[in-house]
Amino acid sequence: MKKATKQEIKEIHKLFIENYSNAVTELNYKNVYELVIAVVLSAQCTDKRVNLITPALFEKYPNPETLAKADINEVKSLIQSCSFFNNKAKNIIEMAKKVVEVYGGEIPLHEKELIKLPGVGQKTANVVMIEYTGANLMAVDTHVFRVAHRLGLSDDTTAAKTEATLVKKFKTDLNALHQGMVLFGRYICKAKNPKCDECFLTQYCKTKESFKV
Repeated sequence: MKKATKQEIKEIHKLFIENYSNAVTELNYKNVYELVIAVVLSAQCTDKRVNLITPALFEKYPNPETLAKADINEVKSLIQSCSFFNNKAKNIIEMAKKVVEVYGGEIPLHEKELIKLPGVGQKTANVVMIEYTGANLMAVDTHVFRVAHRLGLSDDTTAAKTEATLVKKFKTDLNALHQGMVLFGRYICKAKNPKCDECFLTQYCKTKESFKV
């Protein structure tokens, strides 16, 4: 697969910013506590599904203090239509406990601290920081991974390595680029039947083949 040239990278950066400068997550949330939980639940699950689950969850457990004391089976029953709900129920309760015990009930707004929370990995921490604070960070989900490879921006085999490559190549506006690449991959550059006739990056596309992270 051919790699994108420096000029192509510059043009791709410009076009993503032009088309997605105001892009935000499609997850519904009212505060950073709700955002962290929504992002954790969204792992290998659609945002649409998460948005159906979270209203009842947030109504019952509106803050870390209430979730920290939650019965795990009650949490499981509220999120059972979400993939890997058993692990996710355990993780969000443990996350809430740590937020209460270590951070005084306040979600820490720094990726290095967020990563210390149960169930929150590098990608989740970066997504939260990008969405909530506009941090100049990149996060690589399945959509970003696919788009990066199809455009010749990366030939890395893991999400972590792809993230490092995109940070190095793009440098600035990473938050907007992340949000844009997610939406572009979700609705235009889809894994199956990509909408090439609606694509504004066809001249930079190296392959329509699907890539999985």
